[in-house]
Amino acid sequence: MLLGVNVPNFGPGTDPGTLRRWALTVEGLGFDLLMVSDHVVITSDVAERYPAPFYDPFATLSWVAGATSRIRIGTTVLIVPYRHPLLVARMAANLNDLSGGRLVLGVGVGWARQEFEALGVPYERRGRLTDEHLEVIRAAWADDGDYRSGDVPIWVGGSSDAALRRTARFGEGWHPLHSTIPWLRQTWPRLKALAAEQGRPAPALAPRILLRITDSPVTDPGRRAGEGTIDQILDDLEQLSGLGADTVVFDTYNRDPAETLHPEEAWQRLATVAAHYRGH
Repeated sequence: MLLGVNVPNFGPGTDPGTLRRWALTVEGLGFDLLMVSDHVVITSDVAERYPAPFYDPFATLSWVAGATSRIRIGTTVLIVPYRHPLLVARMAANLNDLSGGRLVLGVGVGWARQEFEALGVPYERRGRLTDEHLEVIRAAWADDGDYRSGDVPIWVGGSSDAALRRTARFGEGWHPLHSTIPWLRQTWPRLKALAAEQGRPAPALAPRILLRITDSPVTDPGRRAGEGTIDQILDDLEQLSGLGADTVVFDTYNRDPAETLHPEEAWQRLATVAAHYRGH
């Protein structure tokens, strides 16, 4: 099972130098995948969680790809309705080609109503627009003489019934966010059945989980994966592997923008997991 990291591409402590240090640190620790998130207009609803400056994911991943040699790169997740689908198809194909085939395109429908309004995109149609755009992107990539997309896997984010259907229809991977192990164990068979109904193979399970290391065990029955002692987190990874997870992406950000000023704290947590996982 591969391990990835969600790198903050936003916040007061983020700049080109910090992003490069993040990339080299994550690659140096032996992680397999580095992912960043997506917003275009930092409206007030976005700024509460992900304040400016916010670096565009394609530009950021291009910078990261040039600074690294091995690690895969991806979006967690690109908000599909925000951009024309042919633009997304072009940027993703070019980035995959220029990076030597390292791109994973994680996609989602978005949640920030004010940002949709600022972009002139109808919030109520975001699910349907996402499906329509993904169809166009797939069709564009079929023109290999132009786009040269190579093999770009699409991971579909979300946990709603609509997201599961979207994953079954379009996704090489399912990328749920901050879930519990029991919920994943219950929902994963449903998704595989939906994929079978579409005549498609089951997508890979590739969840994004927390990374919150505590000194004492977290006993809350609603404990999310990746939250607790290092032994609890290692057990989460073992259970996810048993479910057939292909990749697990760690999220070190706890929605406090001040964290971006001190990335060393997140790097230490990642180093702890990397060392224990290799020796587990």
